[in-house]
Amino acid sequence: MEKPLINCMQRIVLYETKSRFYVVGSNNAETRFRILKIDRTESRDLVIHDDKMEYSLNEVRSLLSTLNVGNKSRGQKVGMGLTRTVSAFGIVGFVRFLEGYYIILITKRRKVALIGHHTIFKIEDTCMLYIPADLHRIAHPDEPRYIKMFNNVDLKSNFYFSYSYDLTHTLQYNMSPTLGVENNADLEVSQSIDYDSIPVLQRQQSAEDVESAADVVVDPQDIREVLDMVVLKRNTPSPPIDGVLYGIKNEPTLKFVWNLYFLNSFRQNVHTDWILYMTHGFIGQMNINVFGKPMFLTLIGRRSNKFAGTRFLKRGINVDGDVANHTETEQIIQDTSILSLTSTRISSFVQTRGSVPLFWSQDTSKMMPKPAIQIDQADPLGYAAGQHFDEMLQRFGCPLIVLNLVKRKESSRKHESVLRDEFIKTIDYLNQFLPEEHAIQYIGFDMAHINKRKKTDVFEKFKDIAETCVRKCGFYYSRPALYCHQMGNKQKSKRLVHDRGNRQEGSKSAAGSGSGSGLCYQTGIVRTNCVDCLDRTNTAQFAIGKTALAYQLYEFGVIDSPRLEFGTDCVKMLEELYEDHGDTLALQYGGSQLVHRIETYR
Repeated sequence: MEKPLINCMQRIVLYETKSRFYVVGSNNAETRFRILKIDRTESRDLVIHDDKMEYSLNEVRSLLSTLNVGNKSRGQKVGMGLTRTVSAFGIVGFVRFLEGYYIILITKRRKVALIGHHTIFKIEDTCMLYIPADLHRIAHPDEPRYIKMFNNVDLKSNFYFSYSYDLTHTLQYNMSPTLGVENNADLEVSQSIDYDSIPVLQRQQSAEDVESAADVVVDPQDIREVLDMVVLKRNTPSPPIDGVLYGIKNEPTLKFVWNLYFLNSFRQNVHTDWILYMTHGFIGQMNINVFGKPMFLTLIGRRSNKFAGTRFLKRGINVDGDVANHTETEQIIQDTSILSLTSTRISSFVQTRGSVPLFWSQDTSKMMPKPAIQIDQADPLGYAAGQHFDEMLQRFGCPLIVLNLVKRKESSRKHESVLRDEFIKTIDYLNQFLPEEHAIQYIGFDMAHINKRKKTDVFEKFKDIAETCVRKCGFYYSRPALYCHQMGNKQKSKRLVHDRGNRQEGSKSAAGSGSGSGLCYQTGIVRTNCVDCLDRTNTAQFAIGKTALAYQLYEFGVIDSPRLEFGTDCVKMLEELYEDHGDTLALQYGGSQLVHRIETYR
């Protein structure tokens, strides 16, 4: 069996001497410790020493006591040679401007979601400490200006992390076992763990409570996570044994890691327990009690750090195939009566949004409510768009469904339709080089035009499109499927198998037990866009998510048909999550909340 490796450094204390910072990290149970030594005598360079050894509590106390005595001045009896500076929950990274390096620490966190037994936190506060000692500091007059600009980036605004769950990958990827792990002789066999013999400190805390690093108590679930830890060792080959645990740690999807630049200066030189990957976007969770069944509905929005920027400044695509406002939205439903992901029932559906993959912009120098759209650069071979779609096909497989919501007809001057015409030409050209069964499927839907009609329900018109998208792509379901076997032509006879980094289709299921396991996997993706990828896109994604949720609940056996009406409580909760999701992304990309809300299109 495979389990994710837990990032053990969940509590951090930074100690200071005249020549060094000592970063002491531990798990919540304070049974495992590691120490980083940061040199403070270097004025420009970052010098970190990690012995990659684990220490016990007594060993750490003895070491700190020795450091305290050794750093006191001769004859000093009062005062400390080793000063406790700050407590934290993790290291964001290191940054340098014109002088020396700074260390950025997470000092407050808030629990926002629970996926199985994995806790997801939102960063509530951070601190930045200058590393070089005053004696070795080389002052630069412009340093305060750069610090002020950096502080304009609010790390308390919608940045998320988890010690045990990989937020940069989809649930389907995280739940799929690594191919061939049973035959890997480089993995050390873990010992069996008797959880009942472990004393546990109980804690009562709301999911909305903010934790400060200065006052933390032990969570029983954190102890269980730590004891589930399996350390990979490649120096001691061991034969595979039935029933053992294998520790797995994914390489993250780097385009969703927003502190990657801060980590680059040290992540290759320290143990992976110190590395904490942050994502940016939106995470929300609600408890929907369906006919007495406790279930969590979670919505995760992962914003890409590639070609990132605000509206009007970042439009279209760059030469590397990265589009503006690219966000991957994952909708997860889980049965919370059982926390273990290997035993519970859990399902997910993924869709994406992103700017029209063309070289286009809008001239903001003129005071106009809607600046004219102009194509900046011709790309007759569709090179940039081809790179973008190729990356999506590698990540999600096919079918690749493009849902274009820009206006088809305009009364006066051509505005949005300029993008529509060029987009269709690009897709038609690229489809010449793809097999028919893997061709990009284009769907145009002029939502704004249909909404202007009197007594017209946009959702009723859009219902068939949403149904088609969900049925073609399917969704992930962790247990043997009942209905989703019939969804999508590919899912009737094939199963998607995940190799970490490669995706393959074949007769063997991802569970490794042959096609008889009958697990249901999402193969393909729906890519939605309008001009800004905000109002109309959010409404369309909600409509598709509502259809997917109906199939998910039907697969769980809590409703008798894959249909949900707007008046139901779970649809209201889903709508609230998508509204919050849309508002958050609109603030990040456009600077204001949604103008046209989901209710506008009914």
